Amino acid sequence: MNASGPTIGVLALQGDVREHVTALAAAGADARPVRRPAELDAVDGLVIPGGESTTISKLADIFEMRDPIDKRIADGMPVYGSCAGMIMLATEVLDGRPDQRGFAGIDMTVRRNAFGRQVDSFEAPVEISGIPGEPFHAVFIRAPWVERVGGGVEVIGKVTGGPAADRIVAVRQGNLLATSFHPELTGDLRLHAYFVELVRAA
Repeated sequence: MNASGPTIGVLALQGDVREHVTALAAAGADARPVRRPAELDAVDGLVIPGGESTTISKLADIFEMRDPIDKRIADGMPVYGSCAGMIMLATEVLDGRPDQRGFAGIDMTVRRNAFGRQVDSFEAPVEISGIPGEPFHAVFIRAPWVERVGGGVEVIGKVTGGPAADRIVAVRQGNLLATSFHPELTGDLRLHAYFVELVRAA
């Protein structure tokens, strides 16, 4: 770690990498894109951004990042996955492609594209337990939701109204954090600050 804050990488294979780097830096981290195993070795925590989970899965193999990330997760490295990143952290994915493989860090079942296609993207208020203040203005873009969580998984956020009311959209298991929505697109830094503190504590 450096003096300014923990070093946090954003998995830069595909997706909204730059937005997460900007948000993490604003929340006090030394943030950088990570694409190679040597770059992963240099960070204290990792963000898996939104994007296309099947593409991220393939590129993780091509860039030889799968085993190094699996090992770092097993060793306790904090990881935050948003949208596609949530899918990549799940132990089970419904409606995924048969060849799709994630990092299986969080004991949960997620349904891919649960909220529908791109045209069905929407915004809704979500309260996150452990993060004070008003509910998050959450942006859902072809987002997953969580259908099952294991005993060690804490549900920290649900949609509070509308047709998707009570759907689980934020979870934490130890040092692993995942949300269905994209906090990096709203300018609300509270979730990134929460993850920075989680990395600092680890």
